[in-house]
Amino acid sequence: MKKIFIIPVLLCTMVFFTLYAFKEIKTFHSPSPDADNAGLKLPEGFGALKVADVGARARHIVVTPQGIIYVKLARVKDKKGIIVLKEDNDGKAKITGSFGNYGGTGIYLKDGYLYASSNTGVFRYKLNEKNEVVDPENPETIVQGLKMGRQHETKSLVLDNDGNLYVNIGVPSNSCQENDRGLKSPGIPGCPLLDSAGGIWQFKANELNQSYAQGNRYATGLRNVVGLDWNQENNQLFVMQHGRDNLNSSWPDLYNTKESAELPAECLYALKKGDDAGWPFMYYDGIQGKKIVAPEYGGDKKKEASAKYLNPAAVYPAHMAPNGLLFYTGNMFPERYKNGAFIAFHGSWNRAPEPQKGFFVVFQPFIDGKPSGNWEIFADNFAGSAEKAAMNKADHRPCGLAQGADGSLYVTDDVKGSIYRVVYNKK
Repeated sequence: MKKIFIIPVLLCTMVFFTLYAFKEIKTFHSPSPDADNAGLKLPEGFGALKVADVGARARHIVVTPQGIIYVKLARVKDKKGIIVLKEDNDGKAKITGSFGNYGGTGIYLKDGYLYASSNTGVFRYKLNEKNEVVDPENPETIVQGLKMGRQHETKSLVLDNDGNLYVNIGVPSNSCQENDRGLKSPGIPGCPLLDSAGGIWQFKANELNQSYAQGNRYATGLRNVVGLDWNQENNQLFVMQHGRDNLNSSWPDLYNTKESAELPAECLYALKKGDDAGWPFMYYDGIQGKKIVAPEYGGDKKKEASAKYLNPAAVYPAHMAPNGLLFYTGNMFPERYKNGAFIAFHGSWNRAPEPQKGFFVVFQPFIDGKPSGNWEIFADNFAGSAEKAAMNKADHRPCGLAQGADGSLYVTDDVKGSIYRVVYNKK
């Protein structure tokens, strides 16, 4: 008699798990785009929907396989700096909670923890099997006491696959002048600010209460990095630097307003331990395609900088403020996007009298872990119109990027807190 019941029991078990799996797949199907693609302009075959509005400056973002969205806010809202949202079957999301009594930019999901940064430190929260934060009121402090000034204060972060945490520490200066942004003010010899800022610091991801003493300066000569990501294809850190300002206003005898608007390039760097990208002693001239000595340190806009400084992996127009970097590893988008990089350009403020630029997400093709070919605009019209972009009156400014479990692309807005989701309609 026992053998008679084995087959029915097995069949019932198989049906149960098949239906359960189907339910999970159905729960996370790709949603339909909004009728107007949430106001965005996208390549053919792509669509977009507005997932939610959080009503505050949304910075970096992570999305779990269960459809939970964690958004880091630049400034606290109702005394909380991390917003939690939950998606429904239509791809829209509702705010379900908030926690963290600090503003900031960085947020990252890795190995059962949610990491988040203030402007002076990094914290982490234990997650359960559903990727929900277990104890939101009592985070562990991973790093504390990081330098913060009145500019470039954000602490973006990323983790590698070997238990290391990488944190940007932007320098509170434009070009390390004796009088910051002053007229013909020379650079401070050796730029002592680099001892504690202007680079990427490496810490242990699982050690508590670290400070500069426990960390290592992984790379230096980086004025400010907001967008960064770990390239899984070649196991390497990539970062987007915000280039320097004020070439004309500080050095009018050398640079006219147009040159100041178009220099220097915003640069993508592939970093290894010990690299020096050269700030403040040089900048990269994307027009000449050369590393040029900074005027604060004796440059004349033609004198080339030392070969010891790192060459960029790719360059982009000046002052567009790259705030998000994401290597795409999903399967939803066409194959050409696989392992390439999406970059969110927040938009310029200092190209006048030339039109302001940016306010879009671009795609940078990669082959074998290296940039290959020209970058292209992927998602545009965050500003609302070309006129609003040119006048620096953008309705929205893209900032953070994340990849959904289905391979869709999420983009945050650092003006009104809109969250966008870009999907591809496979045909």
